[in-house]
Amino acid sequence: MTSTKGKILVVDDTPANLEVVEEILSDAGYGVVTAIDGPRALTRLETYRPDLLLLDIQMPGMDGFQVCQKVKAEPTLSEVPIIFLTALADVDSKVKGFQLGGVDYITKPFHQLEMLSRVATHLRLRRLNQSLEEAVSNRTLELEIALQELKESQLQLVQSEKMSTLGNLVSGVAHEINNPVGFLEGNIQPAQEYVQDLLDLTELYREKIANPDADIEEEEEDIDFEFIREDLPKLIKSMTVGVERVRNICTSLRTFSRKDQDKKIDFDLHEGIDSTLLILQHRTRASGHRPAIEIVKNYGKLPSVQCFPGQLNQVFMNILANAIDALDEANRGKSYDEIEENPNVITITTLLDFEDQVEVLIQDNGCGMTSDTLERLFEQGFTTKAVGKGTGLGMAIACQIVEEKHGGTIVCTSKLGEGSTFKIMLPT
Repeated sequence: MTSTKGKILVVDDTPANLEVVEEILSDAGYGVVTAIDGPRALTRLETYRPDLLLLDIQMPGMDGFQVCQKVKAEPTLSEVPIIFLTALADVDSKVKGFQLGGVDYITKPFHQLEMLSRVATHLRLRRLNQSLEEAVSNRTLELEIALQELKESQLQLVQSEKMSTLGNLVSGVAHEINNPVGFLEGNIQPAQEYVQDLLDLTELYREKIANPDADIEEEEEDIDFEFIREDLPKLIKSMTVGVERVRNICTSLRTFSRKDQDKKIDFDLHEGIDSTLLILQHRTRASGHRPAIEIVKNYGKLPSVQCFPGQLNQVFMNILANAIDALDEANRGKSYDEIEENPNVITITTLLDFEDQVEVLIQDNGCGMTSDTLERLFEQGFTTKAVGKGTGLGMAIACQIVEEKHGGTIVCTSKLGEGSTFKIMLPT
């Protein structure tokens, strides 16, 4: 039976009592279902969810207290208010009933108005409680959504600010370097030709003057003329290589810091990875504490990817910089020779998988991570670095860029003491 006023289950081992209670409540507009004992009541509750339970205490086999315990132990029924029906008047029984979760007592013989008043009161309290719980739940959900939106906005602001600042700085530096590089590049070739002309002229003089005087011979010996004649063209050539190297660095800086447009563009991921590696080269080269970090590139044949290049370059930068940090951490306490025997290696593999997704795997043989760190790796604000060394935003931003901005996935596998592998999957 159903009723807009409420559904009530009445449990009493006396049929006459059930009949009286059912009549009172039904006449008042409640939906009433009855049970003659505790086991039947529990069976009925498997399919019937009342708004209120009227429960007799003194019943054979399973008394009302036992039924109450079982009802309160069931999560889907625990919030149903229970009013005990009893002829007992002792305080201990009442206290026990309240301790088990009962909300009220109705004493026998029943008084109609008292019963209706108590039932109405507790049903009203239940509805108010449900409304409050629903309001709290809705408000909690709204706050959780607002918090998530706030976190995402924070990440976007931090990301945009970092990229804007870095982009402006790097672009400015590249531009300033380009001017003197262009000057050097434009003058090295003529200088090389001039040097060669002078060397040729010197050789002609030596042919024409068969017996140079002692001063000339002494000067040639002092300046090691033969060495200069052989080494000077090599020196000019090395300057040409150096200028080309600086030019490549400027190109990589511009590639890395390129400002993203409103729309995605086709981009060669290998170009982005290479530019990032070039920027980090000062951290991978050999030092007095360790040999150079070996960079292994297993590049596959990839199509261009529709993306925001500047943002993906930031992801590569975060992962590669963390890999270098992990290697440096693993090197703590090791000698130069020990590290040389087991070299530091970062391996970068790219491929096109069977679903036509581009995969980028960046693997290091550094210190690795614990399972707890791995679980929280992409959590905003989480960092294992010392205070002032990390913001806890780098990997959270990387995750947002890959998954939200590009519809891809980023995962990490790691084992403490054995290194880590980041796998980035992007749609083409």
